[in-house]
Amino acid sequence: MGRTRQAAKNPLRKLSKLELLELLAQQERELQSLRAELAEKEARLADRELKIRECGSLAEAALKLSGIFEAAQQAADQYLENVKARTVPPTDEEAQ
Repeated sequence: MGRTRQAAKNPLRKLSKLELLELLAQQERELQSLRAELAEKEARLADRELKIRECGSLAEAALKLSGIFEAAQQAADQYLENVKARTVPPTDEEAQ
């Protein structure tokens, strides 16, 4: 009666050696498939992480360029103010 309980608990005991080997081979194929899928997912994740880092870098670069453009605009505005200040229209007395 002890053996029947063990067989009921472990259905693999009823299988032949050939069936057990086939089951083991099937498990190995499934394991290899899952490993390949995992490697693909890890590669896709790494690619996404790289894209996210690049987007962050691009955003930082855009902010830096924005600061450069702001400084250039301020310099251009100041230059125009200086040009306007130097080109004062002649007064009526100077025109005669």
